[in-house]
Amino acid sequence: MNPIRFLKGSYTEFKKVEWPSRKQTLLLTAYVIGVSLVVAFFVASADLVFKEFIKVLL
Repeated sequence: MNPIRFLKGSYTEFKKVEWPSRKQTLLLTAYVIGVSLVVAFFVASADLVFKEFIKVLL
């Protein structure tokens, strides 16, 4: 495929992209941060439990 044709086609498709609004972006970012914190808390708690379990076994 011709590189110029490819770039023109890519640009045309890029113009069709529907970008999220600022509000959507902030809400989804907050959601990702919240879920990440919950997962981090779960992993840290599981690590603590397993660490204490290994201490008891040893």
